[in-house]
Amino acid sequence: MKYIFVTGGVVSSLGKGIAAASIGLLLKQRGIRVAIQKLDPYLNVDPGTMSPFQHGEVFVTDDGGETDLDLGHYERFLDQNLTRDSSVTAGKVYQAVIERERSGGYLGKTVQVVPHVTDEIKTRIKAAGASGDVDVIITEIGGTTGDIEGLPFLEACRQMRHEEGADNCIFVHLVLVPYIKAAKEIKTKPTQHSVKGLLEIGIQPDVLLCRTEVPLGPEIRGKIALFCNVRERAVIEARDVTSIYHVPLHFHREGLDDIIVTLLHIEAAEPDLAEWERLIQRMTAIEEGVKIAVVGKYVQVQDAYKSIIEAFTHAGVQNDVHVQVEWVDAEDVEKLGAEEALRGVAGILVPGGFGERGISGKLEAIRHARENEIPFLGICLGLQCAVIEFARDVCGIADALSSEFSPNCPHPVIDLMEGQTHGGKKGGTMRLGAYPCRIKPGTLAADLYDASEISERHRHRWEVNNEYRETLERHGLAISGTSPDGSLVEIVEITDHPYFIASQFHPELKSRPNRPHPLFFGLVRAAKSQRNSHSSSARQVSA
Repeated sequence: MKYIFVTGGVVSSLGKGIAAASIGLLLKQRGIRVAIQKLDPYLNVDPGTMSPFQHGEVFVTDDGGETDLDLGHYERFLDQNLTRDSSVTAGKVYQAVIERERSGGYLGKTVQVVPHVTDEIKTRIKAAGASGDVDVIITEIGGTTGDIEGLPFLEACRQMRHEEGADNCIFVHLVLVPYIKAAKEIKTKPTQHSVKGLLEIGIQPDVLLCRTEVPLGPEIRGKIALFCNVRERAVIEARDVTSIYHVPLHFHREGLDDIIVTLLHIEAAEPDLAEWERLIQRMTAIEEGVKIAVVGKYVQVQDAYKSIIEAFTHAGVQNDVHVQVEWVDAEDVEKLGAEEALRGVAGILVPGGFGERGISGKLEAIRHARENEIPFLGICLGLQCAVIEFARDVCGIADALSSEFSPNCPHPVIDLMEGQTHGGKKGGTMRLGAYPCRIKPGTLAADLYDASEISERHRHRWEVNNEYRETLERHGLAISGTSPDGSLVEIVEITDHPYFIASQFHPELKSRPNRPHPLFFGLVRAAKSQRNSHSSSARQVSA
């Protein structure tokens, strides 16, 4: 087994996840079987209970793992599904060590960070290759060099290199090489100090990925190589690009994958990047744009909707338009009104979320989309809000609501199903992961998916209340997707509308650059048609 450890230094948010995903893509396209995982030093067992304002999106895997958003990048770049074991947190590690100690698993020994915590980390790193069909395990270590909480993880990785040998373990370190505009100079000192921090704990990086705004000339590369003790050809320029999907091709041009296979002594063919190159060519050629509003609760932190952003990118490429996301705070819709807050958009998406804040704004945005025939997609809470709005404004159930927001509301059109309890615990107690969904023939959903049964990922507790299904359908809300036994509503749509559809699941989690999700593809296609129709009408009026 071969191991690649991706670390970061100088500052956070440099893009270690994109770097790790790009390395994985390049190796996979060379015929190398790759597994990839993320080590996060925080003490939460998983990010499921963390605020989106602090952590961003929670990415859900097929098996119900609530994980870091970087796993979304891994899945999209490698086009392979990961599991909950692809995300390892300090919380999981310490929980396992303490539970083992409580059950007598250490036979009376003094339990310490070294070797017991580091051994648990190493076990979880190696587990990524337990299936036997893996050649290389790529492990991204979250945080920044020098963080106290990250030291046990870095120590475990250092031990891995000591045990497995330098021919089987390499370190790729991502650093910032700032350009001081006033002095018109590139500064290498932050990189040197970051590498020094790794050297102090016994880690010598083999490859440096240098984030930079400007090209790195031979003199700068040579200086970095000399002072950081790496080969000059292993100083890789990671210049800013217009899209993350350009990164793998840029790394390939820099020779990154050649260096890695050489260091790891892997015999591999040249990468087949033709499909990726076609994607970039098509993306680059786009000239048209279409504006779609995302009406959410966490729009100040766009990382909270990372997979939605990427799903729009994928759908936009396939529709030959650039999706311009208009971020609209649901509370602003409450203050300004939907007509003002959503003026000029060709489509509306209401995403998931938790809690009552902003619900009135989401309901108003959905009503605006429904009454004005603006293409609409609701996701998770977005579906629930669509049902509430329809029940109120079409079915005439004025006090329809969700029991999440008002446990004693008289008409809980959204409710917990019988047997759904969580005993007061929050973490890992929702309907999580992939569930099958049966599509009703002759519906928009059937047309979009071109399938009778699908599998989609969930992250929610509340469901559409079956007691109101007959009323909703009688008034025109079609239930076009259900669980195989028909007991759970998965998709609703309005048939006499250009595009009005909502899903209880999260379609954005399964979108891929070369295979956009059908619901996003349909929304962008409908929004493009809406924009073109309005543009044509405007030209006729002016003529």
